[in-house]
Amino acid sequence: MAAAAAAGPVFWRRLLGLLPGRPGLAALLGRLSDRLGRSRDRRRRSPWLLLAPLLSPAVPQATSPPCCLCPEGVHRFQWIRSLVPEFGVCSSHVRVLSSPAEFFQLMKGQIKVAKRRVVMASLYLGTGPLEQELVDCLESTLEESLQAKFPSDLKVSILLDFTRGSRGKKNSRTMLLPLLQRFPEQVRVSLFHTPDLRGLLRLLVPERFNETIGLQHIKVYLFDNSVILSGANLSDSYFTNRQDRYVFLQDCAEIADFFTELVDAVGDVSLQLQGDNTVQVVDGMVHPYKGDRAAYCKAANKRVMDVIHSARTRQQMLHAQTFHGDSLLTQEEAAAAGDRRPAPDTWIYPLIQMKPFEIQIDEIVTETLLTEAERGARVYLTTGYFNLTQAYMDLVLGTRAEYQILLASPEVNGFFGAKGVAGAIPAAYVHIERQFYSEVCSLGQQERVQLQEYWRRGWTFHAKGLWLYLAGSSLPCLTLIGSPNFGYRSVHRDLEAQIAIVTESRSLQQQLHQEQEQLYLRSGVVSSATFEQPSRQVKLWVKMVTPLIKNFF
Repeated sequence: MAAAAAAGPVFWRRLLGLLPGRPGLAALLGRLSDRLGRSRDRRRRSPWLLLAPLLSPAVPQATSPPCCLCPEGVHRFQWIRSLVPEFGVCSSHVRVLSSPAEFFQLMKGQIKVAKRRVVMASLYLGTGPLEQELVDCLESTLEESLQAKFPSDLKVSILLDFTRGSRGKKNSRTMLLPLLQRFPEQVRVSLFHTPDLRGLLRLLVPERFNETIGLQHIKVYLFDNSVILSGANLSDSYFTNRQDRYVFLQDCAEIADFFTELVDAVGDVSLQLQGDNTVQVVDGMVHPYKGDRAAYCKAANKRVMDVIHSARTRQQMLHAQTFHGDSLLTQEEAAAAGDRRPAPDTWIYPLIQMKPFEIQIDEIVTETLLTEAERGARVYLTTGYFNLTQAYMDLVLGTRAEYQILLASPEVNGFFGAKGVAGAIPAAYVHIERQFYSEVCSLGQQERVQLQEYWRRGWTFHAKGLWLYLAGSSLPCLTLIGSPNFGYRSVHRDLEAQIAIVTESRSLQQQLHQEQEQLYLRSGVVSSATFEQPSRQVKLWVKMVTPLIKNFF
């Protein structure tokens, strides 16, 4: 019986692959999945979980053979390049950072040596002394560019969220105004305002809660041709004692160009901060909350997708057939052709999620990765806020790989000890965690799906991402790293970006493995006894309101 159950998803996926009109069928099954999800509390779910791979989005149609026909190692992930640009790099250009202090020092150092561009996208910029250090570094670098013997073309572009960046009397905007006023030709500050916060809703929702409607959540820090991808914001705790993840891509010009263009695109559909602390719309652009919502979202979709499509076209021309070893040039042949770069052993895929603009690339790739994870594979998934979408939960519970999910214990949740309603958010996460754990137990999946809670005295936890270990491998060949939290907000409300790193370099795989181990070493395994602890007791009113508000935090 167990063997038949395990074979079910494989059989149905292969059957789907043989049927014509697969995208239409997938859409039909997707609607069926939504109906099943809505009725899940009224019936037992376990029979439907065997169909989870079938009910999730089908593997995207790729221009190259799908993963089931190309099973060898990292090459099975080449289907991602049918959706986004593929950047082939040498693993020696990729460095995994481990601590907030290392992240902060690297950013300051990179700002000081930047000659051409500094691009920073974040939720917000804090107002403390460490954040002021960053602003001072930018000011010094801009000043040096003006005093250089030869005129400098250094440009600084900063993208933040409007609602979060405007909160309070002293805020992100007031921190950056001196730069705008002193270097008006070199500095651009863009403030994204979600098109969903408009009209009466914008007037009624209090300042502290208006960000729940939607945010600019991308975290990209770029200096000339080097890029840091992270989930960390520009705030003092993220520089000192708030654990996150960070990867440094050094001297990767094509990747830096892509993220510069992406931030420029989002910046163009955002409000522009002026030297007098007012904001203006870019000429010819629809206003995000005063103009027609459909027209604004259509324009924003085109602006962002143009960046993705043009980069994908460029990369197809530059790196045609890089996945198959027999098509790679030898180093001697590459040098003779004028290209002295070694053949890549690592591939970077930018995954963008902007549901308000109908861009769902990250969601498609993440669901497909979870769907295709075979028996014997191990998936390490971590999130600072455990609130997985229904689709992600169904895939975790209904597919075959082993899962270890790392989440924040209540004491290291960023909302722990907050005043007012926000102080109850850690308890709401505990309630969601307990419901999921109960479902794991009811399905008898405790051996395959394990929850772990991160705890570190004096620290908070904000790390998010995924590591994939193929069956029989002791090292990961793929990781997802960036801003998404795998929750409803990340998928449906906010602007998100992360990268998939696929590597056949043993050295880089060891870096990623060590990163995963260091995070999980500070955790404890969740069991039934966990929820008997006094700190895990959830008040009745929190249990009652959690289903109503879980899609907003």
